[in-house]
Amino acid sequence: MIQRIDLRGRTLSRRELTDALPRAEVRVEDAAERVAPIIARVREHGAAALRDLAERFDGVRPEHLRVPAAALADALAGLDADVRAGLEEAIRRVRAVHAAQRPVEHTVELADGARVRQRWIPVRRVGLYVPGGLAVYPSTVVMNAVAAQEAGVGELVVTSPPQRENDGLPHPTVLAACALLGVDEVYAVGGAQAVAMLAYGARGTEPQDGDVLCEPVDVVTGPGNVYVAAAKRLVRGVVGIDAEAGPTEIAVLADDTADADHVAADLVSQAEHDPMAAAVLVTPSEALADAVEARVAVRAGATKHAERVAEALEGSQSAVVLVDDLEQGLEVVDAYGAEHLEIQTADAVALADRVRSAGAIFVGPYAPVSLGDYMAGSNHVLPTGGSAHSSSGLGVHSFVRAVHVVEYSRDALGELADRIVAVADAEDLPAHGEAVRARFEAAATTDEAHA
Repeated sequence: MIQRIDLRGRTLSRRELTDALPRAEVRVEDAAERVAPIIARVREHGAAALRDLAERFDGVRPEHLRVPAAALADALAGLDADVRAGLEEAIRRVRAVHAAQRPVEHTVELADGARVRQRWIPVRRVGLYVPGGLAVYPSTVVMNAVAAQEAGVGELVVTSPPQRENDGLPHPTVLAACALLGVDEVYAVGGAQAVAMLAYGARGTEPQDGDVLCEPVDVVTGPGNVYVAAAKRLVRGVVGIDAEAGPTEIAVLADDTADADHVAADLVSQAEHDPMAAAVLVTPSEALADAVEARVAVRAGATKHAERVAEALEGSQSAVVLVDDLEQGLEVVDAYGAEHLEIQTADAVALADRVRSAGAIFVGPYAPVSLGDYMAGSNHVLPTGGSAHSSSGLGVHSFVRAVHVVEYSRDALGELADRIVAVADAEDLPAHGEAVRARFEAAATTDEAHA
């Protein structure tokens, strides 16, 4: 069901190792070619394009692209009590973790009268994408919205695909989660077209839309399929993005102390997200590999979404990778840069502290990725496709900007004037130095005139 890649006895460069590891056949750069015309269409035609694209991709033509307030209230009123309790607990834990992420402003006194302050300013308006194709993700509403709220963002916009079964509105549980968090600007728009709407805004074309359906945002965050990730790449620069959070990934680094059934259950749990989901086991133990493969076959065949899981596990993006030892295993998982990395080894804590590239790290047998998906308190919107090498998971930092405030007195500037002039002249930018000297020459001229 799942391919094996044997790296034992091989010395590979970082490039060779990266090339040897499993990846999806459809990459973000490939998807971008298909996505670019969609973005252009939404930018030009606004709400009309959004309805046409919903009919094409979601099988429904929404009457209301912006979800009416009554629909949000009804969804919350109809929310199952146990689900509500679960979401409220998730909100509490995620809020506690993200409140601790708020950066602290600081001031550095460089000399008498020379001060630089650093302010952290939240962005004005954010667009939060919540997937809704093969599964329902109220938990993603929590992850996006709580992080933005704790950052102090004033305007939160949620968008999620329209559902045929819900009269062209997003899933009721997603709407209920929005209402629970006080988010009232919600759109029935999914896919790359949703990212385009958030980045460029969209004018209305039906009376219920108003003249402007949606104003542009400053930052777009949230996970999605490869086409959503491609759209985020294409609009980056027009708006900020968190990371390219595409189809989900799990990598498990395990030795022979790991429970094969636990590992198999975790691989299957992430494979059920999407046929393009990636499930990777890295281990020096051939016995564990054999046992995991056997348990994966049993669990994958018995689970509700067996067909989807099988497609993900049989895809080029999934594999069991055999290594010589845990040192090589660490090199492999660092080269892979998984969205979710589980460490199930004899000395898991120490090994986890040595990992350099992962969206989130889950340590030991009782920290499965499913915990992080819902209620660990960590954020589950994480970089995929190797972008964990350079990007972080979603957090308060995704919604704030650092701004330096420079305050210098006349005397403090005067102490540096000659040095500034010298460096400016060395760069052949003499007007830079003259801008400093002008402040003292003007004063000297005035003093002479008074004399």
